[in-house]
Amino acid sequence: MPEARVPPGPLPQKWEACRASLKRLSPSDARRYRVLIVGTGLAGASAAATLGEQGFQVESFCFQDSARRAHSIAAQGGINAAKNYPKDGDSIERLFTDTIKGGDFRSREANVYRLAQVSNAIIDQCVAQGVPFAREYDGYLANRSFGGVKVRRTFYARGQTGQQLLLGAYQAMMRQVEAGRVRLHPRTEMLDLVVADGAAKGLVVRDLVSGAITTYGGDAVVLATGGYSTIYYLSTNAMGCNVTATYRAYRRGACFANPCFTQIHPTCIPVGHQHQSKLTLMSESLRNDGRIWVPKRKGDQRSPDQIPDGERDYYLERRYPSYGNLAPRDIASRAAKAVCDEGRGVGPGGQGVYLDFRDALGQLGRRTIEERYGNLFAMYHEITNEDAYAVPMRIYPAPHYVMGGLWVDYNLMSTIPGLFVIGEANFSDHGANRLGASALMQGLADGYFILPLTLTAHLAAHRPRQEGPEHPAFGDARRQVEERTRRLLAVRGKRTVDDFHRELGRLMWDACGMERSREGLTRARAEIPRIREAFWKDVTVLGSGEELNQALEKAGRVADFLEFAELVCQDALHREESCGGHFRVEHQTPDGEAKRDDAHFCYVAAWQFQGDGQPPVLHKEPLTFDAVPLTERSYK
Repeated sequence: MPEARVPPGPLPQKWEACRASLKRLSPSDARRYRVLIVGTGLAGASAAATLGEQGFQVESFCFQDSARRAHSIAAQGGINAAKNYPKDGDSIERLFTDTIKGGDFRSREANVYRLAQVSNAIIDQCVAQGVPFAREYDGYLANRSFGGVKVRRTFYARGQTGQQLLLGAYQAMMRQVEAGRVRLHPRTEMLDLVVADGAAKGLVVRDLVSGAITTYGGDAVVLATGGYSTIYYLSTNAMGCNVTATYRAYRRGACFANPCFTQIHPTCIPVGHQHQSKLTLMSESLRNDGRIWVPKRKGDQRSPDQIPDGERDYYLERRYPSYGNLAPRDIASRAAKAVCDEGRGVGPGGQGVYLDFRDALGQLGRRTIEERYGNLFAMYHEITNEDAYAVPMRIYPAPHYVMGGLWVDYNLMSTIPGLFVIGEANFSDHGANRLGASALMQGLADGYFILPLTLTAHLAAHRPRQEGPEHPAFGDARRQVEERTRRLLAVRGKRTVDDFHRELGRLMWDACGMERSREGLTRARAEIPRIREAFWKDVTVLGSGEELNQALEKAGRVADFLEFAELVCQDALHREESCGGHFRVEHQTPDGEAKRDDAHFCYVAAWQFQGDGQPPVLHKEPLTFDAVPLTERSYK
């Protein structure tokens, strides 16, 4: 297993010791190095802004028409930090403990503690940039609770926190664009990684407007490309989200860690019809004031206002009295599925539960609820044509975030020297279940405060040497991308890309979604190659490669999903335990909770590609817990 490079010494001092030991570069030296960053979400934009500020030449790539359209903009509820403004006993240690426990003891202690340490500086940075966080009457920034915690530590801008944070990072990046230190490449998709002489040295990209395939060289590559929950087809992610960048890096030698660790978000608008292309998230923050329930009686078709309290099952409050409606996401999602499977679900097909604001509206008044969640209520009305001030919202779990990603060491470098991975694209901080409001925290921690130091130290140990197109590795990688593109265009079958994507998504949801079993995963592993073979025989991709061609873009991404899905199922099959969002039905407690096997699976599973048709090699990074003892996770 590659070395995790966790510094020695007491946990609270590791990051400071690491920072003190990292080599630095002067601005005049930094100008000699070029860094390629893929992705302009919170992690990518903050990294580009900070590295540009330090003097590096930065090339920043995104496939959207504007960097502001990165998927971080869709985050709603908030960002965590241990400021303890509400004076309810929060601290760095409590944030660290909550995150370790929330991830069901499957994350690296040192990384999580560093994340908690950096959290407060993130808020200061964003306030200085003008991010309009909600404030209390006395002027302090407001906080609210999120699932899996008993303190209020989540800073928010109504239901638009991701958008406001991204605008802050975007303006910082665009300042460096204006200064000439960052060059932005919109509508440009990474299709392969160039590894030259054993190190990451460049990219193969396609201009999505002209279709031109070109290469870029640099001294290091940073992937900030987000997650891959669109492997399920229906998810809360934008349809453009994909696994191509990280999967291509995996095929070039980067280990992929815990690919089966997927988070199912409990509060999403249920599926409306069979041709739907994505699902809509309703922020977890709504669970602060909304109460979740279903009828006690199976098949109860009465409208919710006709069902008295005595005939309602507030099942989270009943099962988890200590946390109630703020139980962690994985637990709340499984609980919703359980009551729907019993026949007590609401709405079309019985695939929904109520999120009810009746009591909060009565206690706090409509004005307060509008101030906290008004845009979320408006969005719900726009999609469902239902007024959630008058009737309860209907929600159901959906794929949302992935905790799996490329393996990185403490310095955020992958197993390929010079390839750094930040934000959701890496595996490092959330274990088997991410606590709400921690994704934005990790993205900005990595981009603003961690990567600029560790990447600089890596470059300081190497002379500037930007490999160019004349290096054989660039030509080889480009030819492989061109051949793959020609192959996709040459099939000319009868089925659309979306048709194959939908088929794969249904299979993955059934076999590797909220519940997994040996039988289902074995069936999926046998079925995926059949779908992949049919794809390469019968997919239709109209148009050419020398133009704007969204069908071709989708085809390449789905082709990668059809390979990557096997790795996801293999990882889920090998992990004979339940932990966090990975729930194997064979491994559960008598009361239906996840049952870990710390004796055999307390490790990070990092998979290494061995070639087409060859099984990947499994490397195990043992996880040790010195500050938070391994215990059975309980929220009751």
